[in-house]
Amino acid sequence: MRLDELDRAIIRALVEDARATYAEIGTQVGLSAPAVKRRVDRLVATGAITGFSARVEPSALGWTTEAYVELYCRGKTSPAEIGLAVSRHPEVVSACTVTGEADALLHIRATDVRHVERVIERLAAEPFVVRTKSSIVLSRLINGSPQSG
Repeated sequence: MRLDELDRAIIRALVEDARATYAEIGTQVGLSAPAVKRRVDRLVATGAITGFSARVEPSALGWTTEAYVELYCRGKTSPAEIGLAVSRHPEVVSACTVTGEADALLHIRATDVRHVERVIERLAAEPFVVRTKSSIVLSRLINGSPQSG
């Protein structure tokens, strides 16, 4: 899928405020509201935009502690198997396969360190997990999502 500069500008506007009206976005990018709607519909249809969501401050939910956990897996555990298993843990907010010794890296949010510990214990109990290595986040230095550029 190829995006032109107007598509990128519309995406930037939606990343900034997904609740902005087509007219507001149109004013920012120099298009009419119907033209913005057509482009957004096309971006959704082609998969360039995968959905719209609310960003919630984790502390509002009481999830003030976060950690990164490396998973080391047995044998040839597939990424799909890892993804399916870790998706059953609501505290895992993202997971990815990585280079290096670990097979996967998980980002966990929890209410406190004890909660993180319980999550790690549940993850370690998965049949394919050989061991874990975790790091607790002390402070977040940069917090945001990438913008199209």
